[in-house]
Amino acid sequence: MQIIRGERSFDLDEFLKEPLFAHLSTASPEGPRESPVWFLWEDQCLWMIGTPGDSFPLRIKKEPKCAIGIVDFNPATGKVWHAGFRGKATVEPFHFDLARRLFTKYLGANETTWDARFSNQDPQNVFIRFVPETVVVRDQSYDVF
Repeated sequence: MQIIRGERSFDLDEFLKEPLFAHLSTASPEGPRESPVWFLWEDQCLWMIGTPGDSFPLRIKKEPKCAIGIVDFNPATGKVWHAGFRGKATVEPFHFDLARRLFTKYLGANETTWDARFSNQDPQNVFIRFVPETVVVRDQSYDVF
């Protein structure tokens, strides 16, 4: 994976531990499509869950090249951190343990407080495994007066 750092940068691994939304961009016959997703960064890959009703796993099977953008923005402080990924994704079998780690990142460790949609996963779900080829890492923060 090639990391392209801007003039100002940040620690990518620490950034990816945060419960941020990723925006997965895939190709379709009608043009590009974007899907907001939760993700888990493990083994130098981004992992995302796809459900039977989602169309992005089908698009990835047809065209594995895709892009992902993740931004941490806080207007009160002027923080704007951006990581832009380009690479290839595959559709992988669902793993409950991996899903539990992903949901814990966003919902906390106490599973009794989770919405039933997250604690009762459909075994027909899949994982999207995105392997980045390049990552652009830029701190585009600004001063707030």
